[in-house]
Amino acid sequence: MIELRSDTFTRPGQPMLEAMMTAEVGDDVFGEDPTVIALEEKLATMFGMEAGLFCPSGTMTNQIAIRVHTRPQDDVICDRHAHIYLYEGGGIMANAGASVSLLAGDRGRINAQQVADALKPDDVHAPVSRLVSLENTMNKGGGSIYDFAEIIKIKEVVDKHGLKFHLDGARLFNALVESGDDMKAYGKVFDTISICLSKGLGAPVGSVLIGNKTDIKRARRVRKVFGGGMRQAGFLAAAGLYALDNNIERLKEDHARARAIGKALESCAFVTGIMPIDTNILIFSTDDVPGVLHKLATKGVLGIAFGPNQVRFVTHLDFTDAHLEKLLKILKEV
Repeated sequence: MIELRSDTFTRPGQPMLEAMMTAEVGDDVFGEDPTVIALEEKLATMFGMEAGLFCPSGTMTNQIAIRVHTRPQDDVICDRHAHIYLYEGGGIMANAGASVSLLAGDRGRINAQQVADALKPDDVHAPVSRLVSLENTMNKGGGSIYDFAEIIKIKEVVDKHGLKFHLDGARLFNALVESGDDMKAYGKVFDTISICLSKGLGAPVGSVLIGNKTDIKRARRVRKVFGGGMRQAGFLAAAGLYALDNNIERLKEDHARARAIGKALESCAFVTGIMPIDTNILIFSTDDVPGVLHKLATKGVLGIAFGPNQVRFVTHLDFTDAHLEKLLKILKEV
């Protein structure tokens, strides 16, 4: 099967497996796993931040950050299609007791004026505006990329009003290899950044939350109560280290293949529209999502419904040029 449902389906290659099996490990809950420590320090250093925290998932790192930055009756400002709102099980309410102000961004990208307009008045009837969260790349926006200049403008609003600033950077490296933006510039702007290792970077499990020492110390306590403390987690962290050393620049290949698929879809009769393709996520519209997915599946192609009239494909390191060539032939037959 040609797997295009998500880049989370990637599997470790032999070199990554060897790195995992030879990892030096300890008990991470005791702070004694050297490979976990190395991963946390490496990512923090890459972004010019002070500390990191290795967790099982991006949902956990996002939810920990929200819990660290807010308290009950606070308000989180984000796009209406943000992963932290749509796909994390109501965690903002359940884990932090916070409310949410949802903004209608441009393919999931909100701007500084929208953030300023969403701030709550200092009134007993309203929650307290506390946290702004962005997502880059934006999943529901078809892998759209933020203009860093706009992020700076949002940061100015955040600082002016004493808010906290979090980035869901599940696919941040996909954005960085396209934009050429500086990692350390991101580290200066955001209070915390969540980075997923198990998507395009190809590790089997794990995300890292980076920030200052105070926030990450608090985050470690929250991870414990969330049940996210792992023991000999270095076997998993080793995969993340390998991914950071070997799988960042190759993300451009995924983007090129996604654009090739998009070009082929332009001539397909069942396609009624295609979102701009910035990175490795391709979202197209069709009048018959179940029918199209069924026809594709019978020919060995797996996509996913992404709304009543949308299908999503996501390219990744296990989707090769050979798969692309086969897929392009199949699309002509559907």
